[in-house]
Amino acid sequence: MHIELALVGLFVVATGVAMVARRLKTPYTVALVVAGLMLGTATDFEPIHLTKELLYAVFLPGLLFEAAFALEFKNFWANKLAISSLALPGVIAAIALTTLLLVPVANGLHFVDSFTLADGFIFAAVIAATDPIAVVALFKSLGAPKRLAVLVEGESLLNDGTAVVLFTIVLGVAMGGEFSLSAAVLEFIKVVGMGIVIGGAVGYAVSLVIKEVDDPMIEITLTTIAAYGSFVFAEYFHFSGVIATVVAGMLCGNYAARVGMSPSTRVAVGTFWEYLAFALNSLVFLLIGFEVRVGALLAAWKPIVIAYLAVTLGRALVMAVVGALLSRTREKLSWRWVSVLTWGGLRGSLSMVLVLGLPLALPHRDLIITMTFGVVILSILIQGLTMGPLLRVMKLVGARPAEGEYDRLKGQLRGAAAALEEIKRMEHEGAVSAPVAEDLRAQFEARQVTARSAIGELHLKAEDLVVEERRSALRRALSAEKDAVHQERHAGRISAESQEALLADIDARLVNVQLEHE
Repeated sequence: MHIELALVGLFVVATGVAMVARRLKTPYTVALVVAGLMLGTATDFEPIHLTKELLYAVFLPGLLFEAAFALEFKNFWANKLAISSLALPGVIAAIALTTLLLVPVANGLHFVDSFTLADGFIFAAVIAATDPIAVVALFKSLGAPKRLAVLVEGESLLNDGTAVVLFTIVLGVAMGGEFSLSAAVLEFIKVVGMGIVIGGAVGYAVSLVIKEVDDPMIEITLTTIAAYGSFVFAEYFHFSGVIATVVAGMLCGNYAARVGMSPSTRVAVGTFWEYLAFALNSLVFLLIGFEVRVGALLAAWKPIVIAYLAVTLGRALVMAVVGALLSRTREKLSWRWVSVLTWGGLRGSLSMVLVLGLPLALPHRDLIITMTFGVVILSILIQGLTMGPLLRVMKLVGARPAEGEYDRLKGQLRGAAAALEEIKRMEHEGAVSAPVAEDLRAQFEARQVTARSAIGELHLKAEDLVVEERRSALRRALSAEKDAVHQERHAGRISAESQEALLADIDARLVNVQLEHE
């Protein structure tokens, strides 16, 4: 009964922490880690240990799938250049910079007899994966710009897979394997590419089945199969299970949910995954705290602080370069956004599990484990607790008091429109009589009138809402114009030269549209 009692105890603690965190307005995940650290000192409470097998079999697929399922593909695609830059070359650069910053200082301060480049690369690869859960939750609660959350979450979804693949390559070389740049690149492409293929195949197959059924329980089960099946299948053949699950999740969330699920089923599936993510996050962040031994961290405070500074500075340099490179594109980032994205690079459970899986024969294994645990805890506590004040100092939250009400009213408008479409469909199918349909239609049309009137009053009170609405509408209009030009060229109605000139003009106008709240 040990495991059963431990699980019940963990959920009791998680529930209590959630209630206290909400009352104190503290990031929930940060509070969970603190609770885990405190309970970890208790000798009479033996928790479930966070292992690679447990993380891969239970936690990681569910958390990745839920985040990918909820991420709108159009938002992801609109920021594809920024996200891919951070998650692919950005991770490689961060690993290299962290190593170059850490190794000389480690040797200068004599952490161990000889802290080699191989040791530095292993630690940097272990710590490369970011965990945005605390940050994204804080963004939502404070009303930060939505694009910020998309960037942080999109980067994390991809860089988890990148970091795991790079860690495997680096560890293989450090343990005596031969290194070849061309072979490493080919291995990376194969592992990630096949992960995409497997995730796409599983996600598409599940989507086709979902289109043929209309039962919430079955469709929830099918998405669960997509989440865990894509991960297990890819890992079985030594490809990236992380990437496979992310691709499957985005397919199910952006294709299956829209073309194969009824509105009520979408609500049921969304609620299931939202709860599952809450439960898994509660457990994993508590277990992070349990795994750490405070005394060991305090004894090694110097290596931990140096490692934390190297990791943070490495990310800051990468973010500065990426921000500069994006400055002349439609995905440009202001310096305030670069600062927030730098500070939002929290580390989490994946780093801890990877480091616990290091071979026992690896030199300086204990030091690398201690530094990894310390950096994870510092990033969660320091960056997690100070993200809210940073957003306020950067004036990225709280500057638009009417924005929350505006978002609510826009949501009410879209919801009423969807309800009217559903009533029309039911009436057409004979599922509802004409008098009942007419009565329901009148109710939702009245909601639309009320919402439009309230939005008009907000426009009069807050000019910035009008500016932002115009900016958003202009982006969508320009994107539609660009798509029409592509269609005209595809149909052979305009020449390649005309297409190039038209697209250049549209892109120039898109660059001038501010995507962020300045």
